Amino acid sequence: MLGTFYLKKRIKEGEQPKPTRYYSNKQEKAVVNAVGGRQTKNSGATLFDKGDVIMSGKNGFLLECKTKTTPSSSISIKKEWFEKNKQECLITGTPHQAVVFNFGPGEENHYIIDEYLFLELLNHLNTLNENI
Repeated sequence: MLGTFYLKKRIKEGEQPKPTRYYSNKQEKAVVNAVGGRQTKNSGATLFDKGDVIMSGKNGFLLECKTKTTPSSSISIKKEWFEKNKQECLITGTPHQAVVFNFGPGEENHYIIDEYLFLELLNHLNTLNENI
């Protein structure tokens, strides 16, 4: 019964429910527009194309996108997302990785990076502030 309530809340009268892939694709396109790069084919499920969004180059990123299909105040973060993304970075030769998530359709995206990259970012920002 609870699931029916949320399903009715998510879709308008007479409208068919949209598959999860619809929301994932929408989020991936938003990430591409925000950071550049390109959306991978079939969410990285091909032999050579990995991740959801890839930014190539010396400072490239492999981004794994996660979204909720309904507005939410929480999301479960899974260790396997990071392990898989790190492995795929090795396969693609991409130096950096992040997991991108949001709390539902149209919500702001948040990027999770590891401590090493965070410290690099912090150092860069401190250097910029010193030069002002």
